[in-house]
Amino acid sequence: MRDHIIDFGPTAATLADTYVDEDAVLTYARAQSARTGVRAVGPSGGAALRLLAAALGAKAVAEIGTGTGVSGIYLLRGMRPDGILTTVDSEPVRQGFAREAYLAAGFAANRARFIPGRALDVLPRLADGQYDLVFCDADAAESQAYLAESLRLLRPGGMVCFEGVFQEGRLTDPALDDPRTRAVRELVQAVRESDLLLPALLPVSDGLLCAVRR
Repeated sequence: MRDHIIDFGPTAATLADTYVDEDAVLTYARAQSARTGVRAVGPSGGAALRLLAAALGAKAVAEIGTGTGVSGIYLLRGMRPDGILTTVDSEPVRQGFAREAYLAAGFAANRARFIPGRALDVLPRLADGQYDLVFCDADAAESQAYLAESLRLLRPGGMVCFEGVFQEGRLTDPALDDPRTRAVRELVQAVRESDLLLPALLPVSDGLLCAVRR
């Protein structure tokens, strides 16, 4: 896995990020993300999320980590016109920026359900087996717990996606064994070895780990 990730290289990654243009709304949301110190999904990762949501015909999507709305805009643009995005974040201020971005993108207020709070406190309140897609972009140290909750939330044939699994190159660096990097390595292995999941590791943005629930 390490050689393949290195061979992908920054040139190909840059090409993937510039393949799909971002409009003024996404540019604004991304700028807000930079100002608040939150890393947003890259353009190639966002485009992949939009594609996957469209391919699933997603009507119900759960997002762990609202940020300032970059990933949410991509997800909503791929979902069905009557789809609802349920998005969880511990920072209500960031959710306020996301709400503004969704409205500016032309989405009605009822297309997104904002739930403030720590993800592992909120997720148990969501209904079993009712979601087409769960997108995780929050605390990497809690990724295994997010996976367990995602398996409960997803319908059969639904998909879970984790953003940032390359950890800016830390994933494949044997010299690094900090708790966050170790948690992501364990996540990647758990998804690959699970009998309940059909996985793929997509080399977009900073690594998008996706898996279909059988």
